This record gives sequence, C-alpha cells and structure tokens, in this order.
Amino acid sequence: MTKSLRVAMIGHGFMGAAHSVGWRQAPAAFDLPLAPTMAVLVGRDAERTAADATRWGWSETATDWRTVVERDDIDVIDIVTPGDSHAEIAVAALEAGKHVLCEKPLANTVADAQRMADAAASAPGLSMVGFTYRRVPAVTLMRDLIAEGRIGTVRQVRASYRQDWLADPESPMTWRLEKDRAGSGSLGDIGAHAIDMTQFVTGQTVDRVSGVLETIVSERPLMGESVGLGGKAGGGTGIVTVDDLALFTGRLSSGALVSFEATRFATGRKNALEIEISGDRGALYWNLEDLNSLHHYDATRPAGTQGFTRILVTEPEHPYLSGWWPTGHMLGYEHGFSHQVKDLVEAIATRTAPAPDFGEGLLVQRVLDAVERSAADGSAWTEV
Repeated sequence: MTKSLRVAMIGHGFMGAAHSVGWRQAPAAFDLPLAPTMAVLVGRDAERTAADATRWGWSETATDWRTVVERDDIDVIDIVTPGDSHAEIAVAALEAGKHVLCEKPLANTVADAQRMADAAASAPGLSMVGFTYRRVPAVTLMRDLIAEGRIGTVRQVRASYRQDWLADPESPMTWRLEKDRAGSGSLGDIGAHAIDMTQFVTGQTVDRVSGVLETIVSERPLMGESVGLGGKAGGGTGIVTVDDLALFTGRLSSGALVSFEATRFATGRKNALEIEISGDRGALYWNLEDLNSLHHYDATRPAGTQGFTRILVTEPEHPYLSGWWPTGHMLGYEHGFSHQVKDLVEAIATRTAPAPDFGEGLLVQRVLDAVERSAADGSAWTEV
C-alpha cells in the first residue's frame, strides 16, 4: 500500500481554498509515490474553520497551530496565513521535523526570510515556497525552450502583474493593505511572482534594481472584516501603509535589462501576469489571462515567414499534461496547485530538494527589499 502523507494546513481564506484543491486533486490526476491525506485545517475562528474544512474536505480542525505542529501524526505543514506569521510557524514546523510548504512571498522581511532559510538548511524536513505560476505548463515549457537555446542569448525581459481590484477608492480595507501584516503591497503580493518567474525562466538572478513605489489611495473605509484592523462597526477609515503600484528596472546576472510593473490599479486588468523574453534568435511571450498559450517568435526563419506562433500547451508531452485531458482540452488556474503538490510529494518520496525551496524564496525577498530601499533613496540603483 502507498504510505500516507498527513497534511495540516494553517490558515484558510482564498489561498486555503486553492491549496485544498491541489491536495485533493493531485492524487487523482497523478500516480504519486505517497498518498496525501488532508488531516487538519487550522484557523483562529473555530466556526469558520469547521465550515471551510467541511467544504474543502479536511478531516478535522484545530485553533492552536502550535499543538498541531508538534503532533507525531502530521508530516507536512502547509502555511497560507498572512506574511507576518510565516517565519514563526515555518521555523517551529521545521524544528519539529515536518516538511513545510509556505505561500509566497516567503516572509515580510529579509531577516525573517533568512531565519526561515537557515532553519530549512539544517532541518530534516524539506521546504518549498508556493510560487505556483512556475507550474503552469506553458511557463515550464518557456523555461525549457530558453534553456535549449531556442531564443538565443537573453537580451531583455519585460515582466508585469496588473490587477484592478483596488481601483475603486471605496473598496474596503483589508490586511493586504497593512504593512505590519502584509510586508508590502503590490510589490510583494504580486510583484514577487514576476520576479520569481523572471529568475525561473531565464535561469538568472536579478542583481541590481532601481524602483519607485506609489500609494494611490491612502485611506479606505472600514467595514465588515476590516473593522478588526482598528476601526469600529460604525464606520471610519483605515490608513493604507503599503504601495498600490511598483515600477522598477533590474539588471540580470548576465547584464541584461528587465523592466517590472506590479499594480492593483490597472483598470480593466483582472489578473494579467505577463512576461516576454527577447533574445538574439527569437522571443517568447506568455499571459496568465490566456494561460494555455505560449507565443514563440523564431528570428532565424526567412524574413517573409517570421511572426509570433501560438503554441497551444495541451499536448501530453508538455510539462504536467500527462495527468490531465486529451489534446486541446484546457487547464485552469487551479491546476498549478495540483502540480505543486505533485512536485512536493515526489521530492519528499525521493528526498530531493523541491523547487523553489526557502533559499530561492530568500533570493526573491532580497529583490523586494532592494526595490524598497531604492524607492526610499530616490530610485537609486541598489544592489540586491
């Protein structure tokens, strides 16, 4: 019989729902060497946690994560809480011998991320950061094509993540708008994905940055759950202490330039994570809002036949597609979380380092920190 791998997830909400889909679907889609069991869902509110556990398929619930981390019958701790609690939970779980999956960004500060990476380096358990978009088949294929030399030497990268869910100034306060809870705003929340994806597909690191951060709406109404952020049930406003918009330029380790944009004020853009890599032999382009398509430009073809070619990434030989549907049948947002579970479970079974591990999460955190330091220093070029 396949050995069970018992999982406890700490936190719920949006990411809790997404991770639950991954833990539930991966064993059905792929022939995994270990059998993930959704053992415990942990949350502060017992009633809400119980409701989500029933909805998502968790066997039991708890309100004290420390007790769950110490349980002998738990193998994996999955952290989907706000960033201010990542370090405390992850370090405790690693010290207890657990494997740890932690949502991105790794932490709110470089110091906390370093503490997590140090703990992971000396722990018996394995660690992974949830940069799930790496596991969209088209993105993994982009990485593979660049590594094969299909676009030649990388000359320039353009990466952006644009949303508009805060464009309305009357949108209420949320923990994502408080620096103490979130660490940063659009920079860390979605800009981290653009940074990680750039480093993943190019195989290079972002070594220097010059950036600017902007808070477009500085106060927002307190209502509903946001009342717990310091407001009163009668209304009032809360102060936004993070950025709404981040624009920054970077130098890759090869010296190539990369431009980044992360904004939650791009009116009309719902979830537009885009990356375009230009090389001396061609280019590749991908957009999350059309996630099954990868566009390839082959500059080595005769001038009269050149143009971007759309590759529909649904063939069984494409990354991760062997577990899913016949050719031409689309995958969606949730499938990346199943691929994340697949990769983590296989790494645990073979005792090989999963990617991205906490060390890679620390690298992204250092880039985020450098952007903040650059913005505070008049957009001066700043070493990562």
